[in-house]
Amino acid sequence: MGDRGTDNHSEVTDFILVGFRVCSELHILLFLLFLLVYTMILLGNVGMMTIIMTDPRLNTPMYFFLGNLSFIDLFYSSVIAPKAMINFWSESKSISFAGCVTQLFLFALFIVAEAFLLAAMAYDRFIAICNPLLYSVQMTAHLCMQLVAGSYLCGSVSSILLTSVTFTLSFCASRAIDHFYCDYRPLQRISCSDLYFLKVVSFFLCSIIILPTIIVIIVSYMYIVSTVLKIRSTEGRKKAFSTCSSHLGVVSVLYGAVIFMYVIPDRFPELSKVASLCYTLVTPMLNPLIYSLRNKDVKEALKKLLKKNPIL
Repeated sequence: MGDRGTDNHSEVTDFILVGFRVCSELHILLFLLFLLVYTMILLGNVGMMTIIMTDPRLNTPMYFFLGNLSFIDLFYSSVIAPKAMINFWSESKSISFAGCVTQLFLFALFIVAEAFLLAAMAYDRFIAICNPLLYSVQMTAHLCMQLVAGSYLCGSVSSILLTSVTFTLSFCASRAIDHFYCDYRPLQRISCSDLYFLKVVSFFLCSIIILPTIIVIIVSYMYIVSTVLKIRSTEGRKKAFSTCSSHLGVVSVLYGAVIFMYVIPDRFPELSKVASLCYTLVTPMLNPLIYSLRNKDVKEALKKLLKKNPIL
């Protein structure tokens, strides 16, 4: 039986991404929707990175983190959206074995890096609001670099572990992945291997990624809310809440979708696809809009950039 599984595994050269189970007429609508959202992701995140890099006033820890957030959002949505749009027009809807490995690896790397980066951003806001006099001393450029580098390192290690374990499985049940991109849960549905080790690894990764980062975010914002409520000035309270509410909104959407996708038992494939849209397309689209439209510094930097470059 083991030899048969190995033979079948070695024979797999490509997979079929089933995508959304809708009538063919709706594929055009979905393609246009994906195209619109992905275009907004490109414009918004490239624009945000450009603004942060070109305006000296935004050379602060908060905007350093925001620039990296835009970079992550841009790249992990780019890992998924273009292939999904191609498959709306493709008859075969195939993806090569190497392409599937690459897609899972890059997506896992960037989504885990984003989780740790959001925790770093929550810590940054905690120091800025709760200990403003010590902010410049504690949030040094060196510490910011370490936090961002640590986020990418955690993403890389987690991604290598998850990808290597996933693709040691034998895929002799089917080549059809019931999803619009390569993810480990849809892949395990078509495997004929023992899934015990993969489930242990995925549970371990979820535990060390979701739990610590969400604890840091929750504790940071508990202290932030407590501090903000002590501010006597209404304008001061409004400014502080405005700074943090956008971050909390992004975190809620991202973690809600991720918990539904990876923590809750895998019983609703179609709902999982909808949940996946929240963190693969919706969040990367909303992040630059939220942080630019609700941020006075970013809006002023954008106006300054547009005056310098009227063609933009």
